Amino acid sequence: MTEAYGTTARTLLFVPGTRPDRFAKAAASGADAIIIDLEDAVAPQDKAHARAAAAGHVSVHPALVRVNGIGTPWHDDDLAALAGAEGLAGVVLAKTEAPEHVAAVAAVLGPRVPVFALLESARGVRDADLIAQAPGVARLLFGNLDFCLDMGIPSRGGDEQGLLFARSKVVLAARAAGLPGPVDGVEPEIDNDAATLGATRRAAALGFTGKLCLHPRQVALVRSAFTPSDGELDWARRVLDVAAGSAGAAVRVDGEMIDKPRLELARRIVDSAGEESA
Repeated sequence: MTEAYGTTARTLLFVPGTRPDRFAKAAASGADAIIIDLEDAVAPQDKAHARAAAAGHVSVHPALVRVNGIGTPWHDDDLAALAGAEGLAGVVLAKTEAPEHVAAVAAVLGPRVPVFALLESARGVRDADLIAQAPGVARLLFGNLDFCLDMGIPSRGGDEQGLLFARSKVVLAARAAGLPGPVDGVEPEIDNDAATLGATRRAAALGFTGKLCLHPRQVALVRSAFTPSDGELDWARRVLDVAAGSAGAAVRVDGEMIDKPRLELARRIVDSAGEESA
């Protein structure tokens, strides 16, 4: 396990805690990180079984675990079962609404276990900046479906304009707190590749750097949407080539004036593609 597990992941794949037979398959799916789910994917009568399976897995293997939210009948038992697990790479805290929620988790699991704060309500998004600054928070995640439910926003039909403010606020809070780019919520239409690609590209355009996945088939699609296109890479390479001989002065590329911010963008595009920038 590395301390950075999941903190810069582009693809984070959920796997139900009730399906330990799928844990290894999820880890081998190509996802950057897996999240064993003890919350929404698990019925109340199966919570204990899922909890035990998750605790057993992370006693050896690295993974994130989504625990039930504070105030639910299962939250305390979730934390108790996970305490001390060597492979526990972090806790995804469902329904995070205040810095005190993060502190309560840290008090049980200690500073070694980072908290991935899942913002799923009006209160959570409203106080995203405070939550992002709480000690122990490794990354912010946006729970789009539960947020829609809390706000009374229709979550079907592909029109996500009603979520634009909330998503932007989460991105802004993460950046201002010096956290890695946040993780966008799920695309529920797992058989609709166009929907997954479109949702991920919109999230990337807003500043998200990762997305939650419900099914392994979404992993490659999400990764491709976060990967610079050939056109973007060609532009970035041309900018870096021209700027290399400019001694730091602004240059013109394809009719565009390239100053320091655009040059830095070109470097980031090349770096994100795994290439070396000058």
